[in-house]
Amino acid sequence: QVQLVESGGGLVQAGGSLRLSCAASGSIFTLNGMRWYRQAPGKQRELVAGISSHGSTVYADSAKGRFTISRDNAKNTVYLQMNSLKPEDTAVYYCNADYWDHSGTYYPAVASWGQGTQVTVSS
Repeated sequence: QVQLVESGGGLVQAGGSLRLSCAASGSIFTLNGMRWYRQAPGKQRELVAGISSHGSTVYADSAKGRFTISRDNAKNTVYLQMNSLKPEDTAVYYCNADYWDHSGTYYPAVASWGQGTQVTVSS
């Protein structure tokens, strides 16, 4: 079993910043790609940013130039620095990852999502 714990959300005014963290623990041998998603009320969950094991990054158009994803492999943790926040960034933010367990089995995603962290941006 692998657990994901997101933190760092909160209420911030438009133009402000937040730094989200997500720690993965459990039956992990090696984490591969790590990703941040978000889900706004009444909308589907969407990919915000991703980072490979080597540090290559990808961003949704809505996040480019404002958000930065990074990771600490020693801590099995991924971060999302969010600057210039807008009211439309309001959502619950989740992380996920693909990984190998100690038996060498590859998992394309963690089956159980974490509780997420709420980000609310006021105008």
